Amino acid sequence: MYKVKVNGAAEYAINRDKETFELDGKSVELDIVSTGNDAYHILHDNKSYRIRVIEVNTAEKKLTIRVNGNDYNLEVKDRFDVLLNQLGMSNLAASKINDIKAPMPGLVLKINVTEGQHITKGEPVLVLEAMKMENVLKAPADAVVKAIKVNIGNPVEKGQVLVVLE
Repeated sequence: MYKVKVNGAAEYAINRDKETFELDGKSVELDIVSTGNDAYHILHDNKSYRIRVIEVNTAEKKLTIRVNGNDYNLEVKDRFDVLLNQLGMSNLAASKINDIKAPMPGLVLKINVTEGQHITKGEPVLVLEAMKMENVLKAPADAVVKAIKVNIGNPVEKGQVLVVLE
């Protein structure tokens, strides 16, 4: 059993074994043919669908498919994900990052955030110069900047806490 969320909105329950395919508890007849390189042709209720898998992120269980020229973002949960969610244990594997540390010795060139600011994963937090190169340190996850422990021009050591997140 799988739960599939389409474009962050509609969610469907899908069951499939060797012989049958069920969508939200109803048996569905599909004629599926692989046309090569992550592409498929499906017939359902005398309608034809051309499907191509565009992108797959197995770690996050997300994929993007193109159906007859339209792109859809899918989030897939298997029966174990559903069970963990029901038990309130769905995010136990997520690691909590409390701070951003200097990956190497260097000099703080720029600070792009302020205390209390909400930041998103991948957003530039500060620029660190090391070995005559500028290194942009980015937010490891969505968070709030609790404290900035350095100023522009400060030298830093490897592992030194630069920004505290909450």
